[in-house]
Amino acid sequence: MKVILQQDVRGQGKKGQMVEVAEGYARNFLLPRKLAVPATADAMNTMKLQEKARKAEEARQKAEAEAVAEKLKGAVVKLTAKAGANGKLFGTITSKEISEGLLSQHGIELAKQKIVIDEPIKAFGTYELKAKLGFEISGTVYVVVAEEK
Repeated sequence: MKVILQQDVRGQGKKGQMVEVAEGYARNFLLPRKLAVPATADAMNTMKLQEKARKAEEARQKAEAEAVAEKLKGAVVKLTAKAGANGKLFGTITSKEISEGLLSQHGIELAKQKIVIDEPIKAFGTYELKAKLGFEISGTVYVVVAEEK
């Protein structure tokens, strides 16, 4: 029996995929648990429309990520922090502070989870950080840490 999976089913396939399963397995397990629907012409049309919508959404998100990467090229985030002797900061500069700085200074909205900080920022200076924007697109965020007066 051919069914279209509504959720990922271990050992069978992923959501939206059409698979051939035993009739008893479909009738007694997949269909009652709403894990699949019978592969009728109507269900197949719905599946194709959902796939088309998913691809369009993915293309839009990829274009958005490329636009953010382009905006990040010229953006330098200037942050201030308190420090003790020898230019060592009290604490570190976090990705949340960098994200908020990007939004307030340049109007670029970037989630803090997307900013990659290899080593903690614990001193004054200029730093070059990587931002993973998804779809294998990455940008560079330049951060300047100055002393708070």
